[in-house]
Amino acid sequence: MSRTARLFQLMQALRSMTPPVTAQQLADETGVSERTLYRDIDALRGLGANIEGAAGFGYTLIEDAALPPMMFNDEEIEALVLGLQEVQQVGDPALADAAHAALTKLRARLPDRQAHRLKHAILSARRFERPPAPTVDARLLRRAAWDEVQVRFQYSDKFGQPSEREVKPLGVVFFQASHCLLAWCLLRQDFRAFRLDRMSALEVTTTSFRPKRVAMLRDYLKMIGG
Repeated sequence: MSRTARLFQLMQALRSMTPPVTAQQLADETGVSERTLYRDIDALRGLGANIEGAAGFGYTLIEDAALPPMMFNDEEIEALVLGLQEVQQVGDPALADAAHAALTKLRARLPDRQAHRLKHAILSARRFERPPAPTVDARLLRRAAWDEVQVRFQYSDKFGQPSEREVKPLGVVFFQASHCLLAWCLLRQDFRAFRLDRMSALEVTTTSFRPKRVAMLRDYLKMIGG
């Protein structure tokens, strides 16, 4: 293994292992002696990596947006392409645009051989029928879920019956052929899934339900077998 490849492997180990990671753990992971490991840590620091710690205490990588991108193996590149293409096919307009931008950025920052592989990946995602477009701004729903604040909206069920709902937004998922908001409905006092193409007049409130979203979403997913 070349020294460059070993340094990338060391960066990957620092990213993936639970910090602080001991020198012995890192040496075992990269297949080198502890003495070589210490030299590799110094080399990464010399290249700009922000690695906290010292011999006897363990090491922690502090990620820095200015660092060069990590290396991906060929299967990881195929997985990235497939996943981002799927988002382009089924995501709401904002997410589809973000997936396209992410692919472009990856291609620009990867080494030439891997950029070529990303551009001409073997795997791809295609859908002949795209899901119905959301009739509300999905970005607002995602932001409300992250901020853990309740939202209000008008909703029409599958029979066209209208109702006004106020809910605690937990997450947005793609079910079969439509995007759905998973939420706790204050009207029904129960978990409910609302199709984004049946919603209108979305309003984000200032009523917080922090810090309950993660636990509530976990309970809902467990209930539906997710």
